[in-house]
Amino acid sequence: MSATDPLSLPLRPTTGDSTWFMDARFGMFIHWGLYALPARHEWVKHREKMTNEQYQKYFDHFDPDLYDPKEWARAAKQAGMKYFVITTKHHDGFCLWDSDLTDYKATNTPYGKDLIAPMVDAFRAEGIRIGFYHSIIDWHHPDFVIDDMHALRHHPDREKLNEGRDQKKYAAYLRGQVRELLTRYGQIEIIWFDFSYPNSLGWTNDFGQPFAGKGHEDWESEELVKMIRELQPNILIDDRLDISDIPEGWDFTTPEQVQPDGWSIKNGQRVVWEACQTFSGSWGYFRDEYSWKSVDQLIRMLVDNVANGGNLLLNVGPTARGEFDARALECLAGIGEWMKRHSRSIYGCSMAPTDLGKPLDCRVTYNEALQRAYVHVFAWPFETLVLPGWAGKVEYAQLLNDASEVRFTTNENNVSLQLPVRKPNVAVPVVEIYLK
Repeated sequence: MSATDPLSLPLRPTTGDSTWFMDARFGMFIHWGLYALPARHEWVKHREKMTNEQYQKYFDHFDPDLYDPKEWARAAKQAGMKYFVITTKHHDGFCLWDSDLTDYKATNTPYGKDLIAPMVDAFRAEGIRIGFYHSIIDWHHPDFVIDDMHALRHHPDREKLNEGRDQKKYAAYLRGQVRELLTRYGQIEIIWFDFSYPNSLGWTNDFGQPFAGKGHEDWESEELVKMIRELQPNILIDDRLDISDIPEGWDFTTPEQVQPDGWSIKNGQRVVWEACQTFSGSWGYFRDEYSWKSVDQLIRMLVDNVANGGNLLLNVGPTARGEFDARALECLAGIGEWMKRHSRSIYGCSMAPTDLGKPLDCRVTYNEALQRAYVHVFAWPFETLVLPGWAGKVEYAQLLNDASEVRFTTNENNVSLQLPVRKPNVAVPVVEIYLK
């Protein structure tokens, strides 16, 4: 292997247990909260610069009467997802569980019940691992200092509104709520924080001035992580607390709405990583947003991530009545139909050794334990697919969707697969290669 080969670099060890995570490869993100009522982006309070009073109508009318987490869990399982991450609290400060530390929670809405407990039970019953997203931002809390990310950033009385606010009190509140989440619901596999924005980023605000943000000192991130590690030693923590220089401060990186073209590398080490993506352009339910990805595109994203050593966390934004909308269910069903026959090319797989050359218009995943490679054919060729550099390495080949043999010949250093003229009737065909 060459020095530039990512597989020649060591894998950065994690403090939490990442073994299952790198085997699972596919999870469900769920963004759900009061923003499902306006149904025009989860950042609606920020985008429209709403005050707490203006936003209150959504709290007063939140009543997801069709909420059935068992249906959610079944949809995730049928899609082939192995874990899920739910927004326990987003940036608007609304809590989906019955927190003792605030009145701004689901149990005080017309719905009147804890939403997290039955969700955890439902997903766990399907064998799906549990993750909690928790925003460290809070535009509702009275001690959260208004900065250039806040919904009230343009308020004419911003300075006056900040009088008496105490960020240290908010940091204590943040820890208290995380403690509740990690002590009430059993083993939690992932805690997914979002997000720190320190002044060192060099951003400018809406007026072109230096950005007034918040970094790890404001969240007291080190103290927060220490508490988490004591409460749940095996939990995985994402990389958004602004403490990337502390080894135990994070376990995996989280590229958002991008498709990495290789294994994520930090400080000369491969790192555990997970790309988070949406079906469309919004995380929360957006009634009038139509830039939805096709099932084929979503499957290719999943394959692409695994072929580069990463996971895909694919987001659903439930409606204000508590359902996955028809567009999301259609996508999940389509992915599940493909995963039913091709999950072997995803679970337990990772980047293929570099001595297996990349075929044209393909992605290759590799299962080291099984000694099998999986060639995902993104553009179906006419009869022949050349595997460069695979000579002497192939024992047997078959289409994964129906286990039909794929004959092959060897020519010098290459292997040529003899494919059927007609593309199999699946979103992304896969050739399973048994290696010698």
